[in-house]
Amino acid sequence: MLDQAVTRQASFLLDPFLYRRRRTRVVYVGSVAVGGDNPIRVQSMTTTDTMNTEATVAQTLRLVDVGCEIVRITAPTVLDAQNLEKIKSELINRGCHVPLVADIHFRPDAAMAAADFVEKVRINPGNFVDGKAFRVREYTDEDYAAELDRIEEKFTPLVEKLKRLKRSARVGTNHGSLSDRIMNRYGDTPEGMVESALEFVRICRKNDYHDIILSMKASNPRVMIAAYRLLAARMDEEGMDYPFHLGVTEAGDGQDGRIKSAAGIGSLLDDGIGDTIRVSLTEEPELEIPVAQELAARYAQPFAAFSWRPAEPPAITLTYKEEGTTASRRPVDPLMFGPLAVGSTAPIRIITSIRPSVASAERVLALIEERVKRDTPPEVLDIDRLTVADDAAYNAFRERLQFETSRVSFWLTYAAGAVPASINLDADAYGYRVADQFDENELGCLMEVCRRRSAALVLRSTSVETLVRLTERLKSGRVPLVVCLEGDAMRSVHAPRLLAAHLRRLHLTVPLILSGATDEPNLETAVVFGSLICDGLGEFVRVANREINGPDLDYAYNLLQACGNRLTKTEFVSCPSCGRTLFDLQSTTERIKSKTGHLKGVKIAIMGCIVNGPGEMADADFGYVGGGVGKINLYVGKTCVEKSIPSETADDKLIELIKSHGKWVEPPAA
Repeated sequence: MLDQAVTRQASFLLDPFLYRRRRTRVVYVGSVAVGGDNPIRVQSMTTTDTMNTEATVAQTLRLVDVGCEIVRITAPTVLDAQNLEKIKSELINRGCHVPLVADIHFRPDAAMAAADFVEKVRINPGNFVDGKAFRVREYTDEDYAAELDRIEEKFTPLVEKLKRLKRSARVGTNHGSLSDRIMNRYGDTPEGMVESALEFVRICRKNDYHDIILSMKASNPRVMIAAYRLLAARMDEEGMDYPFHLGVTEAGDGQDGRIKSAAGIGSLLDDGIGDTIRVSLTEEPELEIPVAQELAARYAQPFAAFSWRPAEPPAITLTYKEEGTTASRRPVDPLMFGPLAVGSTAPIRIITSIRPSVASAERVLALIEERVKRDTPPEVLDIDRLTVADDAAYNAFRERLQFETSRVSFWLTYAAGAVPASINLDADAYGYRVADQFDENELGCLMEVCRRRSAALVLRSTSVETLVRLTERLKSGRVPLVVCLEGDAMRSVHAPRLLAAHLRRLHLTVPLILSGATDEPNLETAVVFGSLICDGLGEFVRVANREINGPDLDYAYNLLQACGNRLTKTEFVSCPSCGRTLFDLQSTTERIKSKTGHLKGVKIAIMGCIVNGPGEMADADFGYVGGGVGKINLYVGKTCVEKSIPSETADDKLIELIKSHGKWVEPPAA
């Protein structure tokens, strides 16, 4: 976690304990100012055929009606690019002056045509002057220099035209479509993504063109976070101050897509990185806007209220190595919490609250039994001891839990001044959770019980300083300690970072609980927890303070899956559709999910076309990609294994492919 990071990688961060927005120049997209002190701008992309003027105009108007500030439209050919003139004219006739962005892949000629009609042109440096086929070859320094000369020759005319017309540009790198030149020298890494963009940015600077916005999109939030951080650090080294467009591409749909987007986008916004955002969902584009607006709204308020900077903060580094694809977990003391292993090599454990007075043992056990079958149990039960009518009732509840399952652990929660004289009756608890108001006698009593029963003492507080002081004072008591920061301190990444930094300074390797600040998990939960988990912090999570509830558990497991910590269901990577998509993406995704959604841990990519396909499928097991009208190509990893399958039989072919690789299991009976 906060250890042995690459210096360059951490240099992007102005202050790890205080929200400060990265300073950038202002770049205008039409009349919309991006960067500087301007609000975080919200944008989306149409999913219609660009040649269908009426449909594209209608969808653009719907986007603007719900608050979209910039609209991107794909231009896969010169004809599509030329039709942007009609789309722009019709929008103006209807009183809509929203800035338009032409999305370009593979076709410099389409970019040149589109520049006449739109306020911004997005080019993908991975394929702007490169073909679709990846070539395995070695590049000498001379070969590489020749490639850069070729890029400059092809890209400079567009730069000169954009500069002359006062248009802006987005140099938008995609993890999924790095050029063979970058792949062969840097690999499929954040460093390769960054260098891919900077090659084009340097050409812009050489031509004194600076109306540039950059992006580093990936379907994996960890890769995306690492790439943007590295880009910020590299740009700082080279004296660049261009704004950033943030997005997790191919995030999917529903709660999964929203959690993954919030974890990636929100974690960077919390660090002050990002000036405009797009949430990419496999849904109607209008549904992306409220999610993006909610994320951006966090930073429209005085966000310093969530910051947590002491007068003399400890030193801090971040986890990502320069390649950035994995983050090291914070080292902690290994702990057996009942039947569950806890520590840096164990999965993050999920906590659920219980009030036995209202949640009968039968109800709790029924839920546990159901969730154990799905491999998503409420692993740690936080039992409110004070809601039990008497010791006999508690003992009966506890015995049922102990007898019925070996998959669940629990601890008891006490309020200050309420440790009963009959505490010896509380046999078999694995821990005792206490607030920071406990007096010396009560803590001494619980410490003795913990020593006698090899139980953990869980220290909870809304104060970083209190937790650090208690942990340091009690560390010599020969009792396993766990710390839990809660309340408003968990509304941003700053206080948990400060806690971890202090613990590291004092060489206190105690497990950390990430406890939700609200009674119901929301996008803020995904932002804060997602960022911390991606940076290797946290051994337990409790996403909400409500008592045991299935939806809360689903949210917790979905969060861990989005952050790459635990796979408890099928992982789907699906793009948000655009004019390039060669089939109905939403219905196709729903259909494939219904047939393969029971395959725990299998990752399936569903892509409308080849633009972002192979790379975003780099860590997917199987890919289902549009290969033409009514045709599907199937992939294993990045390798295309079957081409031009009729769409009517493609689902069955996908299942056959999964079976042939030994990853198929029959779905459970209804």
